[in-house]
Amino acid sequence: MPNDLNAKIEKHTIAVVVDNEPGVLARVIGLFSGRGYNIESLTVSEVDPVQRLSRITIVTSGTRMVIEQIKAQLDRLVPIHKVRDLSDDEKPCIERELALVKVVGTGEKRIEALRLADIFKARVVDATLTSFVFEITGTGDELNEFAGLMSQLGMIETSRTGIVAIGRGPGGF
Repeated sequence: MPNDLNAKIEKHTIAVVVDNEPGVLARVIGLFSGRGYNIESLTVSEVDPVQRLSRITIVTSGTRMVIEQIKAQLDRLVPIHKVRDLSDDEKPCIERELALVKVVGTGEKRIEALRLADIFKARVVDATLTSFVFEITGTGDELNEFAGLMSQLGMIETSRTGIVAIGRGPGGF
C-alpha cells in the first residue's frame, strides 16, 4: 500500500443532488465531521421544486484517497441521487462566490473605494454619507483581493455566500 503521508493535499469542489427534506444536510455534514474532514465552503439550494431536489456544493481538501473516500461515502447515503467531483472533470468547472462588503470612510478613502469597486465590477447596493455596501461576484481569489484592498480603505464587515459551481460544456449533471 502506498505511503499516504507524503500524498499531495488537493482542494476539490463536489456537487451533490439530494432530496430536499429535513435532516439531509445534517446527514451530509455529519459524514464530514464524523470522519474529521473539513468543509471549506458549503452552499445548498433547491434546484428542482417539482421533484423536490436540492444541490449541495461542498469545497473540501484532502489527499486523492481521502477525496475518493468522501465521494464513496456520500454515494452510500440514501437521500443522495448524484455525486460529482467537479474538480476531476477533464473540463474545468466554473466557480463563483458572492460577497457583501461594508466600507466606512470619507474624503479620498471614499473616492478610492468607489474607484476600486468600479475596477472589480462591484456594485453599490447601499450608501450613506459615510459608508458603502458593495456587492461583488467572482472567484474566491478575486473576492479575497477586493477585500484585501478594501480593508486598507475602511472595510468593517464582509459576508460571503460560499462557492457555487457548475461543469463547463454541454453535458449536464
